[in-house]
Amino acid sequence: MTLLSVNVNKIALLRNSRGTNFPDLLVFVRRILAQGVRGITIHPRPDERHITRHDAFELSTLLGDYADVEFNIEGYPSAEFLELIKTLRPAQCTLVPDEPGQLTSDHGWDVRAHEAQLTAVIAQLREWGVRSSLFLDPDPTQIESVKRVGADRIELYTEEYARVFAGGDFEQCTQVLSRYQQTAAAATLVGIGVNAGHDLNLKNLSTFLGIGNIIEVSIGHALIVESLEMGMDDVLALYLAITGDFAGDEHVS
Repeated sequence: MTLLSVNVNKIALLRNSRGTNFPDLLVFVRRILAQGVRGITIHPRPDERHITRHDAFELSTLLGDYADVEFNIEGYPSAEFLELIKTLRPAQCTLVPDEPGQLTSDHGWDVRAHEAQLTAVIAQLREWGVRSSLFLDPDPTQIESVKRVGADRIELYTEEYARVFAGGDFEQCTQVLSRYQQTAAAATLVGIGVNAGHDLNLKNLSTFLGIGNIIEVSIGHALIVESLEMGMDDVLALYLAITGDFAGDEHVS
């Protein structure tokens, strides 16, 4: 069973495009949770083009009423971002190596090159009682460095898998999946949990989860697009069926 965490950035982006509170982000988050989803992810960016700091505070307050729902905040560990984490204390903080104006996350950490920085940040997260996760490309040789910096989890960056899957080349897809599987297995072997996210969708998720050892998936862009096509409640039900993540089921912490 894998926990589904819905990234709600795109709902906020749609709202911001008109300068009003429509669609209301909190209304949609409540609706998502009402379907049995037990994870909410946001990635606030410095320009606040979608999720704002105000949203982060409101969501933290809202999710405080849901004991079994995890709040995951993603971002580059700038001083401003870390101050937000210190204040809100989400269940999980996923560190990503994004530049300030980056359109979307497009690569994982080179953990070796940033070992000193990540060690200090992760130690701070631990002091605040926040689980740490590092956005990572599928590269099992990095797991030793991940262990050294003290990260609790990694989040496998799945864009390459999604792109190859969409291309329909079964042999290439199998080869790519093998690297993800090796990375997940190497992490699990040394006690590091494994999350995954980026461009996962209803078509490719089930095959990806077949690699095993995936505790959590974060899905946003595709889920919102699929909701436009099929309706959000039906889409959420399909994702929960794929992940096996139903409210009340025991999950790995």
